[in-house]
Amino acid sequence: MSFFGSSAATAVTNTASGEKDVEVSEPPTDSISSISFSPAAEYLAVGSWDNSVRIYEIGPQGQSQGKAMYPHQGPVLDVCWNKEGNKIFSGGADNAGRMFDVTTGVPSQVAQHDAPISVVGWVDAPGQGILATGSWDKTIKYWDLRTPNPVATVQLPERCYTFDIQYPLMAVGTAERHIQIFNLTNPGQAFKTITSPLKWQTRVVSCFSASQNSGFAVGSVEGRVAIQYVEDKDASNNFSFKCHRRDSVPNSKDQALVYAVNDISFHPVHGTFSTCGSDGTIHFWDKDARTRLKTFEAAPGPISTTAFNRTGNLFAYAVSYDWSKGHTGMTPGHPNKIMIHACKDEEVRKRNRK
Repeated sequence: MSFFGSSAATAVTNTASGEKDVEVSEPPTDSISSISFSPAAEYLAVGSWDNSVRIYEIGPQGQSQGKAMYPHQGPVLDVCWNKEGNKIFSGGADNAGRMFDVTTGVPSQVAQHDAPISVVGWVDAPGQGILATGSWDKTIKYWDLRTPNPVATVQLPERCYTFDIQYPLMAVGTAERHIQIFNLTNPGQAFKTITSPLKWQTRVVSCFSASQNSGFAVGSVEGRVAIQYVEDKDASNNFSFKCHRRDSVPNSKDQALVYAVNDISFHPVHGTFSTCGSDGTIHFWDKDARTRLKTFEAAPGPISTTAFNRTGNLFAYAVSYDWSKGHTGMTPGHPNKIMIHACKDEEVRKRNRK
């Protein structure tokens, strides 16, 4: 483990809306794949294509200080925390799942797949926590950290691109637009499999926050989001909408430029949510009122990943190449920045339903 940066210096940028978001000091040196706030304190874990996970302490005004970092043997694709906030988990292109113990500062390998681990998640099951890892080897594995082998392995219909967990719900998105829904009281098999309501490749699935009816949002590469409820009785509330699109000619309303939806983050208190995209914009939404709460032009380049902190008053986003245009799109000089946005209540609070 290496500590980095003793300075808590902050750079400030103005978004197009005239607001000031704060830049995290000493960001990763390559594309930022995943960010995750601790559920117990103001710490932010960041996974990057520079083969490392960095941990920052974030102050109340967005000021930051690098606290620790640990390596993978390949690009890091996802990070998460356990419920207590004393362990960080990460999965990478080295096919390994790793754990960083915050109290001891010691990293260790805790999971292994036959292909890159695209997503990691903490299952806050009663009595004990379990680490879930999803891979391009078409499996999800569950790991009890006290034993070296997985306690269970689930075969998926295709490569795992994304999953999200809001116990007991886990929603999994794979290649070929399969979406599998798990009740984690019976984690060994999906209780429902559907085809994505969106016509193009799934980029992200994100479960509603705990206070809401069981469901999830799906984002795709073609600038669309679907809201899906798990129970058939709630199916009339399912809908999808366009976002992260632009007119090819300004003010022409042709919406011909279509961008990937890279991440969806639900607010932990209000249950509203954010979307970010390859177009460099972020939107906050109220799904129940079916309305957009806020838009900001965050960057001239893609926004790759986002996260709210545990109270929902801070929102982190990464300005970074998202690989939506493949290797040819990775031009020199691409920015890699993590920005902290202080959320105003009116940006994230639900609207009255008409």
